[in-house]
Amino acid sequence: MKLPAELRNIEITPEMIEQELARRHLLDFTQLTFPGYQTNWHHKKICEILDKVVAGKIKRLMIFTPPRHGKTELVSRRLPAYILGRDPGEQIIATSYSADLAGQNNRDVQRIIASDAYQAIFPETFLADDPRAFRYRGDYQQNSDMFEIPGRPGFYKSAGVGGGITGRGFTCGLIDDPIKNAEEANSPVYREKVWEWYTSTFYTRAEKDARIIIILTRWHEDDLAGRLLEQQENEPFADRWTILEIPAIKEDDNPDDPRKTGEPLWPEKYSLEVLETIKSTLSGYQWAALYQQKPKPREGNMFRREWFEIIDIPPADMRKIRYWDLAATEPAKGKDPAYTAGALVGEKDGIFYICDIRRRRSRPAGIEALVKQTAELDGKRVNIYMEQEPGSSGVGVIDHYARKVLFGFAFRGDKVTGAKEWRAEPLCAAAENGNVKLVRGTWNKDFLDEAETFPHGKFKDQVDAVSGAHSKLQEVEGKGLFLVARA
Repeated sequence: MKLPAELRNIEITPEMIEQELARRHLLDFTQLTFPGYQTNWHHKKICEILDKVVAGKIKRLMIFTPPRHGKTELVSRRLPAYILGRDPGEQIIATSYSADLAGQNNRDVQRIIASDAYQAIFPETFLADDPRAFRYRGDYQQNSDMFEIPGRPGFYKSAGVGGGITGRGFTCGLIDDPIKNAEEANSPVYREKVWEWYTSTFYTRAEKDARIIIILTRWHEDDLAGRLLEQQENEPFADRWTILEIPAIKEDDNPDDPRKTGEPLWPEKYSLEVLETIKSTLSGYQWAALYQQKPKPREGNMFRREWFEIIDIPPADMRKIRYWDLAATEPAKGKDPAYTAGALVGEKDGIFYICDIRRRRSRPAGIEALVKQTAELDGKRVNIYMEQEPGSSGVGVIDHYARKVLFGFAFRGDKVTGAKEWRAEPLCAAAENGNVKLVRGTWNKDFLDEAETFPHGKFKDQVDAVSGAHSKLQEVEGKGLFLVARA
């Protein structure tokens, strides 16, 4: 085929070829608009499947990858700009776990569109603050919540999960990490909130033939992705999802994964040694979900008895914390209430030592006497924390202990959130990796009996106290002791 006469004398430069490739493929677009972007094989795989979404060949896509492996840059920043360049009439709604993060992605997309590199590739797509926008009549929006493409029906709207997106429909909907952290993931109330938002708000905004992309790190088997996959399995008319699942370390013989079994995903950034170090700080449950994208229901209880080595003498120069979990109710005849428990835990070189646990059922005066006597025995170099219940009553209890019971000691209340089992996850990870020791004592059996049945056993006070101390030892590392109240 002969070129038209007006094109025969045009010199085709390498720059022109690069720009044409960038118009056709997301990976080329990313490399041209972000020259420093480090590309691994999994980024190419992600871009290939996203190209199929852009072309309309895939309408429902989920991408599961470990944290910090480049998914947000491709899907939440480059992809929207690329879509709007190819078709300025596209209507995009992009969401994330918080409005702040969604707004930041919005601003990043605007910066990409305004860049010289982008304008050389897609000169017909520009923003309201561009001088070319004056040729069109109308007041076009451009802020961190939404921007419109002047002269075209296209727009990009961002919102946090749970936020309002009514009044607009989308031809492409993006959900980037709808769950922020383990606390939210382990909350049935929050998971239900995300599901309700997806089904009643987000999904109802989809136009005919709209594409939906969900990218996330799996936190829980009952997260948004888990529910949609269960729906797909059990309901014949549910959406059919294409899944791209990429684990941090290859474990199976997936032919689409070019790695050998045991190889890391992105060795230039996260070597096998780095990943093994990360793994050593997580429980098997956490590692399987977050890094291998294989969340599974827990098999029974969180702790195993054999994880806790019993030793006779702990290191002498440890940082120590005594953490108290007060019983919520007083003991009464004919009832079996919870205990008050105070755990003394030390740390040295990343190993945690449960040195002592005091546990009692008593009326408030008896508990106060126990707490004060224990503080005297521990000495004033041991920081003391006490779980603070919500509301004014919790403030009053902490104030009473600070002024009356533990005046002169290093004491603070600790406001906690989330379920006890979620708060015990870091302790569980440390114990599973052999980093928690028990100092021999008469209390050992009671603690191990409770830990072995946690969180389904009747009592949780000792584990709660130990996990509180473990958390505070991690939190105050390198900060030294806090001030002691003085007369």
